[in-house]
Amino acid sequence: MKNEEIKASEVRVVGQDGKQLGIMPIDKALELAYSQKLDLILVAPNAKPPVAKIMDYGKYKYELSKKEKKAKKNQKIIEVKQMKFRIKIDEHDYQTKVKHIKRFIESGNKVRVVIMFRGRELAFADKGKEILDRIKEDLRDIAVVEKQPKLEGRDMWMMLKPKN
Repeated sequence: MKNEEIKASEVRVVGQDGKQLGIMPIDKALELAYSQKLDLILVAPNAKPPVAKIMDYGKYKYELSKKEKKAKKNQKIIEVKQMKFRIKIDEHDYQTKVKHIKRFIESGNKVRVVIMFRGRELAFADKGKEILDRIKEDLRDIAVVEKQPKLEGRDMWMMLKPKN
């Protein structure tokens, strides 16, 4: 809130240079801000009394948006990649898929490893568990199991995340 939008009767005023100007009635604080051709901006509305600062509102908004952009730029977005296997997978195909999982994990993403069962393959759920255990063993140096293997419908899956 700024200028006339401030509803408090008294505010603690901080000058443009950051010095405390003391507690004063809102109309006196507004007069002081207008005399310097600046705005009175409420920076701590929950304080007793509320804290208002004398500054240029346009510049304040610009600095705020700059700070938000910098915070957004510095955050890392973690994606969840997915790799599907079948229980009748050949060795070469297995190695290729594990190599892809390695690449995903090294780039900082989580990987959901899914074993798909078709038809009567569901009777061999233990084979799917063996494949997931083998993947876990092959990637133990770079990945940690976030969610243990779980059977849902016709799929068995587990979640891997990078080691810190």
